[in-house]
Amino acid sequence: MKISDHIFFCLLALFLFSCTEATEKKGRMAGKGKAETEASRADSGQEDISGEENFDQFIRKFSTQESFQLERIKFPINVIVPDDEDEGMAPMEETIGRYEWELLDLTYDSTYLTRPYDQYYQGVRYGKDTAVVEIRGINNGIYADYYFTLIDKKWYLVTLYEASF
Repeated sequence: MKISDHIFFCLLALFLFSCTEATEKKGRMAGKGKAETEASRADSGQEDISGEENFDQFIRKFSTQESFQLERIKFPINVIVPDDEDEGMAPMEETIGRYEWELLDLTYDSTYLTRPYDQYYQGVRYGKDTAVVEIRGINNGIYADYYFTLIDKKWYLVTLYEASF
């Protein structure tokens, strides 16, 4: 009887251990699924918890879809650009309307830092309800800032500063 009691106790311990491990694994998988769902929601361009539009997803769509870009610019837009007619290319303010606008591509690939010509890096500075996409050339005169503002929980391009020469 002692051997059967010992075998029964071992089987019971094995059963309890396997149930505990399965429950822990299921909990980890549920947590992983929740994290993946939140990540995929952010990647799909959906709004975050506060209802605000995700800036990274917005900028991808803004750079690739002309109709979306035209919807998300506050026209007429005031811009600062170099004056081509001035010898020193002094900055001047200019107003651009909807029909004069050319598609703006702000997608960025890290290979832009290492290509043979027109090397530049791009970064984003965030404020409370603003974002500035900064483009800085490496020894080549590329310099631009694109100012975006969150209006009614959606991002809009409101102005830009282009000082490239």
